[in-house]
Amino acid sequence: MLKFFIVLIVILIAVLVILKQSMNSDEKAGRGTALRTKEKMSSIVMISGIAILLALLAFNSFYTISEQEAAVVTTFGVPTAVTDTGLHFKIPFVQEVTKVNTTINGLQMGYRVTDTGTVSVDEESLMITSDYNFVNIDFYIEYRTVDPVKYLYASMDPVEILRNVSQSWIRDTIGSYDVDSVLTTGKGEIQAIIKERIIEELARMDIGIQLLNITIQDAEPPTDEVMVAFKAVETAKQGMETSINNATKYQNEEIPRAEAEIDRILQEAEVEKTERINQGYEEVAMFNAMYEEYIKNPTATRLRMFYEAMEDILPGMKIVINSADGSVQTIYPLDSFTGSTGTYGYSGSTGNTGSSDDNDPEGE
Repeated sequence: MLKFFIVLIVILIAVLVILKQSMNSDEKAGRGTALRTKEKMSSIVMISGIAILLALLAFNSFYTISEQEAAVVTTFGVPTAVTDTGLHFKIPFVQEVTKVNTTINGLQMGYRVTDTGTVSVDEESLMITSDYNFVNIDFYIEYRTVDPVKYLYASMDPVEILRNVSQSWIRDTIGSYDVDSVLTTGKGEIQAIIKERIIEELARMDIGIQLLNITIQDAEPPTDEVMVAFKAVETAKQGMETSINNATKYQNEEIPRAEAEIDRILQEAEVEKTERINQGYEEVAMFNAMYEEYIKNPTATRLRMFYEAMEDILPGMKIVINSADGSVQTIYPLDSFTGSTGTYGYSGSTGNTGSSDDNDPEGE
């Protein structure tokens, strides 16, 4: 518009200069002053009108679009074209151009940033959780225009629609989480769910704008007392996580040690098992050998087994048996048929107790 007025002033100055030169020519030619003035005024009006009309036509025929914009061209009110960056031509007074910002724009939910600072908007930020607790949550929404025609003509105010849709899905999602998740560990999941739902809703409405991202700026309880309590809860949770990590570390250290001890015990048990089995086979073989001897001579074997039992009961002793008829029996060490040594045999003799001296080297 400023350029238009500058050009218009230049044209008027040029007209006045031409008119002045014409009046000077008329004075030299000797024409009347009144007639010249009337003719010149008519010429000024005509030339000025033509100049203004030409200026209007010139400035309404071209328009420029910057890199951050797109333009919708309407012919008699009907959208006919969308133009991008650069200088473009349009038909004056027939076509109209509406510029649309296509850069990433931000939308504040629950707060407003002003020249004096940040102002909270409680009607947008105050929400209730699934466990009936109140929280104040601020969101920042990033969006951009992807279809300028739909942005301008598919709805009265697409940005306000985005605000209402976002607030609706934010409240619905927050209402399905408990207060601990909203304030601490569930923020990332909540943001992802809200973003997905808003994108689906905007695609269904098809109003020419696209959601890029939605971020939780701040989440806190509505009162200072509750805020202090939740901070204490958060500190306790961090302590719990530290304890869990320490316990996990101890578990990771002790389990391999316990598994190694288990392996050692199992190996020892396997060795002992093998020894017990071999010992059992050996005792079975000894019993079978003893049984074979028993079959051959039951009386002698039974008596020998008796003596071996007595040897176990009275080890290292010499035994002398006096019979009722006055005979004396002296037991001598014999090799056991089971493979052990130090077993006693016997010999029999008749006579009085003095005969035992011949068989006992020690005179017993």
